[in-house]
Amino acid sequence: MKQTTAEAAREQSHIDIVNNLQGILEKNYDAEEGYKEAMLKAENSYLKDYLKNKAATRATFATEISDIILKLNETPKASGSTKGSIHRTWMSIKDAFSSNSDEGILEECIRGDKASIDEYNEVMENQAFPVEITSVLTNQLLQVKKSVNDIKKIEDLF
Repeated sequence: MKQTTAEAAREQSHIDIVNNLQGILEKNYDAEEGYKEAMLKAENSYLKDYLKNKAATRATFATEISDIILKLNETPKASGSTKGSIHRTWMSIKDAFSSNSDEGILEECIRGDKASIDEYNEVMENQAFPVEITSVLTNQLLQVKKSVNDIKKIEDLF
């Protein structure tokens, strides 16, 4: 049976939604791993706790997005991106030569969160999502934006 134009458009929209969600999911896996790695390298106990909480927040984001993907009858990705892994390796190398590792960690966290903000914005501008998905993504985006401001405040303490 031949697919109608409307059916083809719905199917393509479904594929686009899932692909965009998979990209955001990967970004959250990457951020979670980045925060965990940063937590292990941080020297300040307050910073360690903060980074641990940020990793947990990103794990929650990933779970929320995974649940959405499952509701769309698709299989969520199980891990982060190669690009994220490369970035964490670069952070490790950079950290080895940094004199103030906590400050360097905070700078990388800001950079990573700004990249997440850009990705969320791009996906949300270029993809029409159902309201419930938009709500989840908007909430996550607002939390990441708040995180950048929080990290900047913490950075001022160092």
